[in-house]
Amino acid sequence: MNPDNIRIVLVNTSHPGNIGGVARAMKNMGLGRLYLVEPRQFPDAQAEWRAASATDVLERAVVCSTLSEAIADCQFVVGTSARERRIPWPLQDARRCAERAALASTGEQVAILFGREDRGLTNEELQLCNLHLNIPTSAEYSSLNLAMAVQIVCYELRMAAGGGAARDGAPEDAGWDAPFATHENMERFYAHLERTLAALEFLDPKAPRQLMARLRRLYGRVRLDEMELNILRGILTETDKWIARAPQDDDAV
Repeated sequence: MNPDNIRIVLVNTSHPGNIGGVARAMKNMGLGRLYLVEPRQFPDAQAEWRAASATDVLERAVVCSTLSEAIADCQFVVGTSARERRIPWPLQDARRCAERAALASTGEQVAILFGREDRGLTNEELQLCNLHLNIPTSAEYSSLNLAMAVQIVCYELRMAAGGGAARDGAPEDAGWDAPFATHENMERFYAHLERTLAALEFLDPKAPRQLMARLRRLYGRVRLDEMELNILRGILTETDKWIARAPQDDDAV
């Protein structure tokens, strides 16, 4: 595991004390990269008090205006989710997910997302992820404090770095011949794909149903590298050219 390649991303955190608690949990487990997406109150004295001796993590925290900005250069993104979604996504518990994230961090930028205290991440935000992470809890009382959830995941990351995952050897994609696509480049691809499908009339923008969500799940599960992504963008570009020529061909008939 390379902790310098792992970032913890908090989305719309409402209580500054939770941000401080997360910073403390991270430093306990050797992690220091904290990203905050539109926090309600930060910086704040409550965050510093809860952080205790981890105020250096708060001082280095990166505040972003959007989630896309926070994960733009990431190649492996994990979203925490406490409930089932309409479209199921690849889902793992904290231990298995941490093993994958730790291995990926040896050569890629990894982000682990935590949502709002009251409602977590939205469906749209979860669709930006390669994997969803769930922490199994008792049915009698399933609520986890934000800092507690982060502590569990950071602990599993630390265990993965020095435990079973390290003994498993290199990840299956070690030595890949091209870097994996970043979130930013994947978003450009999805926008291009949606435009082309609409032009083909395969996608109805007025009634898209779940087409793009399912395509995001497909490509997120496969994990495209930059070369593969360029091939697909090239196919879309050539398709766009054929679409543009189609009316002229119809007139000629």
